[in-house]
Amino acid sequence: MVLGLDTCLNACGAAVIDGERVLAAASEPMARGHQERLATLVQEVMAAAGLRFADLDRIAVTLGPGSFTGLRVGLAFAKGLAAALDRPLAGVGVLEALAAGAPQGLTLAVLDARRDQVYFQPFRDGAPLAGPESLALDVALARAAALAAGAPTTLVGSGAALIAGAVPGARLVPAEGADPVRVARLAAGRPPAAAAPLYLRAPDARLPAA
Repeated sequence: MVLGLDTCLNACGAAVIDGERVLAAASEPMARGHQERLATLVQEVMAAAGLRFADLDRIAVTLGPGSFTGLRVGLAFAKGLAAALDRPLAGVGVLEALAAGAPQGLTLAVLDARRDQVYFQPFRDGAPLAGPESLALDVALARAAALAAGAPTTLVGSGAALIAGAVPGARLVPAEGADPVRVARLAAGRPPAAAAPLYLRAPDARLPAA
């Protein structure tokens, strides 16, 4: 049994799977408030699945990129739960989780990072063609056009519409967050490892000048 969690974007999600079978899942759109909602949402999902926490074999969580506060909430919760249960923890990139539900072929996972920037990662048939990057919008547009080169392409994520002009005819899949079921499935097949937040740029907040 794998518990998948996502709090990196504008949603709070949790799901429990047993192999390919989804035992319970829930995802609620929210721009903030993940810290207050996550624990109770997980309890609700576990109850719906008819499981005790001791029944879990693994914990999975999205690592970013995304909201600095949101991704830290999910990661801290997942680490604490994994330690309390003595279960392995596996991290999954948000862009990878978004792309996992796309059809075969080229998929560009794109998040709106504000300030004319996007978080960008290309995939083909589910496999990454490069690592996640923070790109200026004009660079992302040029990269998307070069990668697609007229071939059928899926654009997924909150930034999909921002680069759609560079890929005429692309299939657009907006998403408020990563599907926690996909997070759990991706993590189920990989070895556990130290989970660290994936920050692609410095936080917007600044300390006041002395």
